[in-house]
Amino acid sequence: MKRPVLILLLGLAVGTATHLAYFQHREPIGTDTLEGQLAWMRTELGLTDSQFARIKELHQASRPRLQAMSAQVALMQAEFAEFERTRQTTDRVDFLEFARFVETRRDLNQRCLDTTRQLVLASAEVMTPAQRRQFVRIVPTAEPLVETLLN
Repeated sequence: MKRPVLILLLGLAVGTATHLAYFQHREPIGTDTLEGQLAWMRTELGLTDSQFARIKELHQASRPRLQAMSAQVALMQAEFAEFERTRQTTDRVDFLEFARFVETRRDLNQRCLDTTRQLVLASAEVMTPAQRRQFVRIVPTAEPLVETLLN
C-alpha cells in the first residue's frame, strides 16, 4: 500500500516541477522595461539583427532625455495637485501663477511629443516598407506620422 502512494506522490511532484519549469521557460518577455519592449518589437516586426541593434541604440540614446522629461511631468503633476489643494482650502487661485503653469505644461507636452516623434521617425527609417506598415498599425504614437512613415 505504501508503494503505490509513494509512486503517486513522486509522479505528482515530478509533474508539478515539469509544469512550473516549462511555463517559467516559456514565460513571455515583460514589456514594462526597455529591453522587453525592444524584444517585443523585434519579434513582432521581424527585425534583423542590424535593424534591432540600430533601433536599440536609438532608444538608449533618447532614454536620458525621456527620463528627464518624465521627471518634469511628475513635478508638474505635483505642482498641479498643490494648486488644487490651495484652491480647495483657501478658495483662491493665483491666476498669473496658474497661467505660467499652464504655459510651462504646454511647452513640456510639446517637447515630449517632439522627442517621441523623432524617436518613432528614426526607428521607422531603419525598417523596410512592410515593417513600417506593421509598425504604424501596432504603435499608437506612429499613427499621426503615417504619411511621413509610409513615404
